[in-house]
Amino acid sequence: MTGNWLLRVGPPGGPGTPWGRVVALPHAGGWPSAFRAWRRVLPAGVELLVGQLPGRGLRAGEPPLHRVEPLVEGLAHAVAELEPLPYAVVGHSFGSVLGYELTRELERKGLPPELLAVSARQPPCFPSEPPFGHLRTDAEMLDHLVEIGGVTPELLHRTDLVRSALTAIRADLEAMETYQRPPSGTGVPILSLGATDDPIVVADRLALWSLETTGPFRRRMFTGGHFYLYDPTTAATVAADLVAALAPAAGHPPGGHPDHGTTQ
Repeated sequence: MTGNWLLRVGPPGGPGTPWGRVVALPHAGGWPSAFRAWRRVLPAGVELLVGQLPGRGLRAGEPPLHRVEPLVEGLAHAVAELEPLPYAVVGHSFGSVLGYELTRELERKGLPPELLAVSARQPPCFPSEPPFGHLRTDAEMLDHLVEIGGVTPELLHRTDLVRSALTAIRADLEAMETYQRPPSGTGVPILSLGATDDPIVVADRLALWSLETTGPFRRRMFTGGHFYLYDPTTAATVAADLVAALAPAAGHPPGGHPDHGTTQ
């Protein structure tokens, strides 16, 4: 099950046994390749595992799932099967919802991460409201994706790619838009991330992820639109935060990366 739900992106960045791990969950419809820039910025000894959901990538032949619960169940099972290592979870957009619920589930199993980083998604105290994205027509959804930078106009003529991508995106959006805030949060520290120029996220709401944890909380803001997290420079900055959280638990020095964000 681990091999289905999590894809190891490249080897750890150096020789020897991994001492830490990052579990990354991409945006709605996202493939593991969304986090390819992250492999280059994580230090030696930290492995990168990216969520691979049904209906895309190597699982393109499987029907996508339309609710958060079975997705989290599969991901949690996969993480629990791994060799124990200090790890952090980072989710982008829809991946933030999955990351939050994955963290809560693994905490219940006694396997909490050292840090949860949630990116480009308002906290659960702001539930989705109509009009819902998953009910858009294909044409409306494509127009929206082009507008926010999720699809390049050059790909629109590739109907084979577009059709499968829209099926996965629509399923993920339905899962996100039907998700309800749980009655309790987590004790895992949360790092809330966003872009000040994100066209679909209200930046001020990101501070309210603080309501979802009884542990430490920080917010960091960048620029670069809705998909800012996949930029190599931003990835290096956020990766450094995650590694700094892993290093004490692993007994390793955190190392350094250039700092390009602002902490709030």
